[in-house]
Amino acid sequence: MRPLDLFRLSTSNLFKRKLRTILTVLGVTIGVASIVVMVSLGLGLKKSLTEEMAQYSSLTSVSVRDASQGGYRMSGGADSSAGTGTEEKHLSDEAIIELSQLPNVKNVYPVLETSAFLTKGNWQSYATVRGVEEGYLEEQNIDIDRGDFPKETGNTPELFYGNMILTQFSSKNGSSGYWEDGVLPDIDLMNDPISIVFDMDRYFSFRNNTPGEDGSAPIKPKKYILPASGVQAGGAEDYNTHAYYIYTNINDLKNLLKKEFKGRNIPDQPLRKNGKPYKEIFYTELIVETDSMDHVSELQSLINSMGYSAMSDAEWIAQEQKTMDVIQLVLGGIGAVSLLVAAIGITNTMMMSIYERTKEIGIIKVLGCDMRNIQAMFLIEAGVIGLIGGVAGLMISYALSAVINIVASSSQLMEISGNISYIPIWLAFASLIFAILVGMVAGFFPSLRAMKLSPLAAIRNE
Repeated sequence: MRPLDLFRLSTSNLFKRKLRTILTVLGVTIGVASIVVMVSLGLGLKKSLTEEMAQYSSLTSVSVRDASQGGYRMSGGADSSAGTGTEEKHLSDEAIIELSQLPNVKNVYPVLETSAFLTKGNWQSYATVRGVEEGYLEEQNIDIDRGDFPKETGNTPELFYGNMILTQFSSKNGSSGYWEDGVLPDIDLMNDPISIVFDMDRYFSFRNNTPGEDGSAPIKPKKYILPASGVQAGGAEDYNTHAYYIYTNINDLKNLLKKEFKGRNIPDQPLRKNGKPYKEIFYTELIVETDSMDHVSELQSLINSMGYSAMSDAEWIAQEQKTMDVIQLVLGGIGAVSLLVAAIGITNTMMMSIYERTKEIGIIKVLGCDMRNIQAMFLIEAGVIGLIGGVAGLMISYALSAVINIVASSSQLMEISGNISYIPIWLAFASLIFAILVGMVAGFFPSLRAMKLSPLAAIRNE
């Protein structure tokens, strides 16, 4: 019997008992829709979590600190232990070259941090100023509200403010700031002159009238009025990794610190064994960018073994993804129960079809039809039921997924960004193939029964 004849014979029988076929297909449809929607919820949550984590940290970077300065041993984090080498390895230009030559490293960005105290009228705030190379901020995909990223001027540093800087200001008279009363200070970061002090020790000694160790009078600190280059886009509560920082060009910041602390120790800089400062200014942090998130953990361990202190979010991310995988597995299992029930329905339909067509099967056998053709006839019939149910179930899944995302977005049921239901192309194709396979597996045992029927007994059957 030709394959086309087999297909026609199989499909024509489906329409002889329309109601039974519709009900069987409906069972497969519900089963496929259930498992696809359940899995899509797991995939959507995992995708949203990854996007959410990307806002708060870089998923492909390793942060490197000076182990001799404490590194990350106090702050914890994923695999935050520093190397055990006795040689002090400071974050210098030589360290950048060394780390750049490691496998899977795409780029190494130096960062120089210093503390500052800002005042404007009756408002004051502590802040961290981060000196970075030109091009680093562009690579971070930061949205700009006003202005531009800071450029190297060779003289006065330009400042780029994070979008949550104003939330850190408080009133000099002791009243609360934004996080207490919800009111931001009336400060225009782009145009208002803001006084900045970098020598914190002199600032507090002068303010508190604290004499020096030799009994000398406190020295008034120098105040800087630095121009603003730009402000990051975002609201007062739109947190991201750059929200609380002030950025400037790293070379301009180096020059300013050398002038400000000439002949003295620059805060947070390592000292020689005799207690004197180095001529060179070392970096506070090196940000090592990898070419893939899969290489972060391996690279982090390698850097730690070299005597540096490295930290990344790799362990935390991996743990969160494992949790999402378990949730996805549970949701998929719940949906699979519906598909199992549908498979039982297909088996029942095929058995009923065999009882109704017993005489037809006997005649086909008497005419010399190959047993494999008889089996194939019922397998095709069951597979078609699975295919029709799979297509219908997939269409319903897309509709339900859209409704779930609209309802979740409008009612803000989940405090996560993006869609909570996500159906990738591979899931759509996999659900169709799975539905066909379930149908054929469910029809396998009924097809074996059809093969074993005695031709003469089948013809005499009433």
